Amino acid sequence: MEATDCIYRNSRAPIEDRIKDLLSRMTLREKIGQMTQIERTVATPSALRDFAIGSVLNAGGSAPFHEALSSDWADMIDGFQYSALQSRLGIPIIYGSDAVHGNNNVYGATIFPHNVGLGATRDADLVRRIGTVTALEVRASGVHYAFAPCVAVSRDPRWGRCYESYSEDTEIVRKMTSLVEGLQGKPPEGYPKGYPFVAGRNNVIACAKHFVGDGGTDKGLNEGNTIASYDDLERIHMAPYLDCIAQGVSTVMASYSSWNGRLLHADRFLLTEMLKNKLGFKGFVISDWQGIDRLIKPRGSSYRWCISAAVNAGIDMVMVPLRYENFIKDLLFLVESGGIPMARIDDAVERILRVKFVAGVFEHPFSDRSLLDVVGCKLHRDLAREAVRKSLVLLRNGKDPTKPFLPLDRKAKKILVAGSHADDLGYQCGGWTISWDGMTGRITIGTTILDAIKEAVGDQTEVIYEQNPSAVRLNDQDISFSIVAIGESPYAEFTGDDSKLMIPFGGNDIVKAVAGKIPTLVILISGRPLVLEPTVMENVEALIAAWLPGSEGSGITDVIFGDYDFTGRLPVTWFRTVEQLPVHAENLQDALFPFGFGLSYGKEESPQQSQEFSHELI
Repeated sequence: MEATDCIYRNSRAPIEDRIKDLLSRMTLREKIGQMTQIERTVATPSALRDFAIGSVLNAGGSAPFHEALSSDWADMIDGFQYSALQSRLGIPIIYGSDAVHGNNNVYGATIFPHNVGLGATRDADLVRRIGTVTALEVRASGVHYAFAPCVAVSRDPRWGRCYESYSEDTEIVRKMTSLVEGLQGKPPEGYPKGYPFVAGRNNVIACAKHFVGDGGTDKGLNEGNTIASYDDLERIHMAPYLDCIAQGVSTVMASYSSWNGRLLHADRFLLTEMLKNKLGFKGFVISDWQGIDRLIKPRGSSYRWCISAAVNAGIDMVMVPLRYENFIKDLLFLVESGGIPMARIDDAVERILRVKFVAGVFEHPFSDRSLLDVVGCKLHRDLAREAVRKSLVLLRNGKDPTKPFLPLDRKAKKILVAGSHADDLGYQCGGWTISWDGMTGRITIGTTILDAIKEAVGDQTEVIYEQNPSAVRLNDQDISFSIVAIGESPYAEFTGDDSKLMIPFGGNDIVKAVAGKIPTLVILISGRPLVLEPTVMENVEALIAAWLPGSEGSGITDVIFGDYDFTGRLPVTWFRTVEQLPVHAENLQDALFPFGFGLSYGKEESPQQSQEFSHELI
């Protein structure tokens, strides 16, 4: 390791001086190492030490072991850091993870509602507070870098990532970029625009993604093609990035998708001329997982050409993530043969080092064990519970609107709870929870809807749970009402692309069977609007869109038993049939429920809703 009296090691020296000093000491190989992000399973001590690797990440579901706690993650990441600090210049790694609704890879962490539910709250301050709590839990696990927020403006529910989008409406997505301030902290007055910012050891490096137009692809196809004029791309999809940059977002992730047939990972106009030069973004641009491999078909063929296209377009750090030796060898060849200018490499490395210096990893490379006690604590779970309450959208309350069905009587003699989603924490959390595309069952620590109902009702109330109730049960005259929770199974990215959007697991049939006999509240757990069959709508007394609420099911019972009112409003238009799609506020057709719709106890819309959303409802 170099002597400790270098400028780059002096925490009091200006950051740009530290960057310049360190860059001047680096070999080309070390610079390329910094541009390389590798998966934790290939992050051997020799890889980190000898290649001066810049960053490590875990794929969704890639964990030290089953049910590894935050302390286990911190042990692993500190081990990686120890190896990185043995490299010649001792440049620390930053470890990245998809903490997209809490520190969702880690067992026992607080799981917040997915973004679509947060969009229903319209509450930017709530989202900022969620960012603050997420940062604490992420840092407790040793992770420095969260791949969030997703600021996609989703225009089509057929897209498998639509639940990662706050809304179809650009203005709502712009409001929700407050997550950046929560994750990174608030830059002081007069902080240079576009310069990355991380307040301290309780904050993380954030990542605005996926630049740009990921939510606007034709027919909602994941990694598809967004067909739009530049003006529309800027107005609809690029606008939230301006807000992120204004808050000092440290990194931006390129999108797998294309714009008018041009793949974003190789689009120099958008990545360099627009994002870096026009918008003044001074942090680094990172590729998505194997994003450069996808620039050519068959995937990974002519890898050297892919590297050249992406790096010359403005990708600074490449999420390789596995075949890093090939990547380093090919990038080295490209620079030495003149295919990529040295100035482009230096620019990329300057940006990466800038974020590392800003984030304080040179001064504090290891995890802070004092944070472990806050992971999944009551205060954090209470915030998630508040988010669930505020995210719920009441779509129907009483077959006869003059006779509201909700709130329910918590002292009722007997309550039937049914449906595939009533007692399934995995379904409630959705994709990007413990595994990449989500799972079923008690996948982490949390409260299911059934748990919450049992907790909320009176001592004399009998709660009966049958996932698929028998005919005998349905004829029980003592049952006061039923609560049926149905919805989607978890998914992520392309596994969620769906052209039919039907409720799976025979959900409609269960609703018809139960609601035909017993007054019924249906709770729909889904990442998007689904087809609501007329026969279902005719039978149910009340219907709630609960989105993907996460680990705190008690947020639902807080509202259905009347302790709190419904305040959620649809962040997306609820289509009537899939043939209408895409349907959104700018492309209004005969929607089942319009964008901004949401009932409250005793009134159809809040004054805030009628003021804010009247232009969409006309």
